[in-house]
Amino acid sequence: MFNEDNLAMISALQHILFCPRQCALIHIEQQWTENRFTAEGKILHERVHSTGSESRRKIRVEFDVPIRSLRLGLIGRADIVEFHLQDNGIWQPYPVEYKRGRPKKDDSDRVQLCAQGLCLEEMLNCEVTEGALYYGQKKRRQNIPFDAKLRKIATDTAERLHILLDSNRTPPPEYTKKCESCSFISQCLPKIAGKKSVSSYLRQIEAQ
Repeated sequence: MFNEDNLAMISALQHILFCPRQCALIHIEQQWTENRFTAEGKILHERVHSTGSESRRKIRVEFDVPIRSLRLGLIGRADIVEFHLQDNGIWQPYPVEYKRGRPKKDDSDRVQLCAQGLCLEEMLNCEVTEGALYYGQKKRRQNIPFDAKLRKIATDTAERLHILLDSNRTPPPEYTKKCESCSFISQCLPKIAGKKSVSSYLRQIEAQ
């Protein structure tokens, strides 16, 4: 079990799955930079978070919900948590995460959503069996079951994340095609930075 002082951001799960170096730049070296994709994503989330709550006959909708898991050592906010009224009178949590683009080929979006479900399970002492991803380009939801395989990936990724953060070391760059879509490409310098951390590399450049 983790305590309040060493919880990691749920969003970091997506970062480490995309690139451990990117994750370290954000969450260890405390760097951030915007590009078109991150700016569009930020605007989308701000629109979602600007609404407080809604209520329909059998669905209550809460926006920008704070969540955490001491078991996984994670903290963050869910874009939306719907509560669906079941026949037995219980309100079933159903997290919904908004994404600006289209469904990804990797597990990063699904893992982030599943981690939100695991947080809600711990907080509300209930089982959260599924959630949904809403993609801006497709303008429709994709239902995501929280099966045993996805739960294990989410749990293992949270463990990997804490190992990385506890090491306090930024992994060396490794250039791949996805680097071209990363907002950190001009800071990370994957083709030339070698095994130095970005901060030490920039200090060297400034000293010249």
